[in-house]
Amino acid sequence: MNITLSIEERVAENAREAARKMGKSLNQVVRDYLEQLAGTAHAEQDFDAFEKRCLNTKGRLNHWTFNREEANARH
Repeated sequence: MNITLSIEERVAENAREAARKMGKSLNQVVRDYLEQLAGTAHAEQDFDAFEKRCLNTKGRLNHWTFNREEANARH
């Protein structure tokens, strides 16, 4: 998919220089960022689902119960 962005020339020049220093094209840097952004959204959804599963267990995992004293003990 092709996307057209409108940015100031100065911003584009500075971004190209920064990308060059990373050994990448500006196109690659933008693509990497968008992939990371999309992955972050997916990770947040995964965390929300994990949190709901944990809350539904009422602190029990395979007959193991969370213990405040053990959790706070300094080893």
